[in-house]
Amino acid sequence: MHVSFICAGCGLCVDNSGVMSSRLVSALVLSRLDYCNAVLTGLPAPTLAPLQRVLHAAARVVMDLRQRDHVSSALRELHRLPTKQRIEFKLCLLVHKSLIGHSPAYISDLLTSAADVPGRPALQTASLGDFIVPRTNRKFGDRAFCVAAPRVWNRLPSADLRHCCVRRRHSGAILRHFYSLLLTEL
Repeated sequence: MHVSFICAGCGLCVDNSGVMSSRLVSALVLSRLDYCNAVLTGLPAPTLAPLQRVLHAAARVVMDLRQRDHVSSALRELHRLPTKQRIEFKLCLLVHKSLIGHSPAYISDLLTSAADVPGRPALQTASLGDFIVPRTNRKFGDRAFCVAAPRVWNRLPSADLRHCCVRRRHSGAILRHFYSLLLTEL
């Protein structure tokens, strides 16, 4: 239901693109796609496909492409991540903000650092900056923030990436990582 509402709102922006500038279309569509997209974590690809189609339509409007033109190169040129990676980036961004103290307490309380668990400080996961991923019995439980966010954060390739994000207080390194994943997939 949430995906349908997002697509409907974005569709209005893309359909009325003749009245609006391409920058405005891009800003409106991206803000709607990114708003609360962390709740879409773990959804199957067919459920996320309409959001990806909206992203493609917005790229066509901004780059003035025809309906049959390939949009992959336009997305790369516009530096747009695919929907699944946008969701994962948002989760990493929320973890990053929690680490530097820029998130509400209720988000920080959902994350447990491996270094904070008694008996774990000597383990390698504690030195890497990993978080504890709680066990769940259901697929639905895997979508919870307290499970999905640590899982995505722990998948970041190196401890250097995680620690540099905490030290420098910006998330540019994480974003560059997701763009590099995008370029290797295409």
